[in-house]
Amino acid sequence: MTQKENPTEADLQENADPTGERPKKERVIHTRVPAVLEAELKKFADNLRVPVSNLVRTILEDAVAVADRASDKVEQRLRTAAQQLHDEREKVRQSIVKDPLDGVYAFQALVLNGSNECVKCHAELAAGDEVHLALSDKPGPRTFVCSQCIPVKK
Repeated sequence: MTQKENPTEADLQENADPTGERPKKERVIHTRVPAVLEAELKKFADNLRVPVSNLVRTILEDAVAVADRASDKVEQRLRTAAQQLHDEREKVRQSIVKDPLDGVYAFQALVLNGSNECVKCHAELAAGDEVHLALSDKPGPRTFVCSQCIPVKK
């Protein structure tokens, strides 16, 4: 196809009338249709007292408009479904994820000798930082908490 056969968006805007409706220079599209469809289109156009070309153009414009509206609705439904899925996943995650400080009965302030990580906010704790050791009856690795993550009683 040459550039003139395949107009760009700029060409369409350049040839558009002031209201932005339809381009001033209309293009011709050739297509093959079955004889039965041609007969039906001619019969329908005669009943409406319009040229076949106008009928075909109107049908195509309506079909494109319907397809646009349908795709917009499908896109909106997909966005809604994705948001619902995200919300439900977050609810399930919140119900599964336990507070890492559950079962802790006290905190011991200390100065860290090596690097570690805060169990709550995952901030890096470096050697020499003042942190808190979470004391629990549960077996497991030592749990360190930074000063910002210590629960405050009200």
